[in-house]
Amino acid sequence: MTSPQTPGIQPGRLSQDQLAHNFEDLHAPYDGHEASVAADRCYFCHDAPCVTACPTDIDIPLFIRQIATGQPEAAAQTIFEQNILGGMCARVCPTETLCEEACVREAAEGKPVEIGRLQRFATDALMARQGHPFQRASETGKHVAVVGAGPAGLSCAHRLAMKGHKVTIYEARARSGGLNEYGIAAYKSVDDFAAREVDWLLGIGGITIENDRKLGVEITLEGLRENFDAVFLGMGLSGVNLLEIDGGEKAGVEDAVRFISDLRQAEDLADLPVGRHVVVIGGGMTAVDAAVQSKLLGAETVTLAYRRSQDEMPASRYEQDLATSKGVRLLCNVMPVAMHGNGAVAEIELEYTADVDGKLQGTGETLRIPADQVFRAIGQTLSPVDGLELDGRKIKVTGAGRTSAAGVWAGGDCTPGEDLTVVAVAEGRDAAEDIDAALMA
Repeated sequence: MTSPQTPGIQPGRLSQDQLAHNFEDLHAPYDGHEASVAADRCYFCHDAPCVTACPTDIDIPLFIRQIATGQPEAAAQTIFEQNILGGMCARVCPTETLCEEACVREAAEGKPVEIGRLQRFATDALMARQGHPFQRASETGKHVAVVGAGPAGLSCAHRLAMKGHKVTIYEARARSGGLNEYGIAAYKSVDDFAAREVDWLLGIGGITIENDRKLGVEITLEGLRENFDAVFLGMGLSGVNLLEIDGGEKAGVEDAVRFISDLRQAEDLADLPVGRHVVVIGGGMTAVDAAVQSKLLGAETVTLAYRRSQDEMPASRYEQDLATSKGVRLLCNVMPVAMHGNGAVAEIELEYTADVDGKLQGTGETLRIPADQVFRAIGQTLSPVDGLELDGRKIKVTGAGRTSAAGVWAGGDCTPGEDLTVVAVAEGRDAAEDIDAALMA
C-alpha cells in the first residue's frame, strides 16, 4: 500500500458516511415481489439463446420459471447444479455481454430480463437455509490436490467432493476465494460475501484448505504428483506487467491489482490513501474497478487512459458507462510515454495513437495531465510452473483441462481463454468430471 506520506496521496479524503454511501451494494437485491415481476417478463424460450450464452450452461428459463412459481430454492438448486459459485457470479458476471445480451427481450425491446439479479435472488434464498444442498457420494479412497482456492479451484474441489473424492486445496494467500476475495470491486461484493460463500461451499465435506502454501515455494508440482492421485492447477495469475517507460518506477506509480486487493482487505476505507489526481493505464475490468474506486474514495480527478478506441476496450460498455457515471474520464487512443516529477510522479505524459494498416502506432503528438497516483492495469502474468508446456504465456491444455503432464489438469485464468469468474467455474467443474472419469476408469 502506498505510504500516506507520498505527496498528494492521502487517506481520509471523505467522511465515513460518504464512504459508506459510495461503497453500497451496486445492485440492491430483489425482494419477493420484485423478483416475481422480473421473472414474469421471461418468454421461457424453448431454444433459449441465454443458455447458449452462459459459460456454465445454466438452464435459465427453468430457474426463472421456478422463481415465477414461488420456488426460489428449487431455482437455486438448478443454478448450483451447473455453477456452484452462482451466488458470486450473479454479482460479478458481465451478464450484459453474456446471457442478458442474448435475451430475446433485449433484441425486441432493448431491455433484457435481469437474469443476474434473479439468479442472486434465488441463490441467496438457498444459501440462507441451514445445511448444504448437495450430498457426497461414497468415499472412493482417491485424494486430489487442488492448487488455488479461487473460482476454478473451488468449483473443481466441490465437484470432486460430490463424487466421493478427498480434496486438499493449497492456497498461496491468507484468505481463500482468489479473485472473488481479492480482485473484485468492493461495491460488487459487500458484507464479506466471498468468504461466506467459501464457507458455504465447504459444507459439502471432504475438502480441506491449507492457506499460505504457494506453488514453487512451500509446495512443488513434483511433490503433489507423487503424493496425490491427481492434481488440478487453478492458481490464476500472480505477476503484473510492468510499465517500461521513463519514470515508470517513480513513487506513486502502483499496480491496480494491489490497490484493489488492499481496498478489499481494508478494515476501514478511511485509512486507505488515494491521490488527488489519479490516472489508470488500461482498458479492462481491473482498470475500471481501480478507476471507479479511486473516485469513490475521494480523488478529485480520475482518468482512465487506454491505447485503443473506446469500442475496443476490453471492459464492457456497461462498465464503461458505470465509470463515467461516477465521474471517471475515459481518454482513449493514448499511450503513456513518461512520468514526470521530482522523486514522486506529478504528471503523466501520453502520446496519441492511431491504427495504421492494422498496427497501433504513436502519432508523435503528446499531452501531459496532472497525476500524483498512477495505477498500472495492463495485464497479469503467470508465475513459472516447471514441467508444463505453455501456450503463449499460459498453461497449455487440451480437452477438459488436461496439461502436458500426466495426472495434472488446469483451468481458470492460468489457462488460455477469457479471464472471467464464470468461465473459471465452468473449467474447474469440467476438469473435475474428467479427473473423476480418469480415476474411476
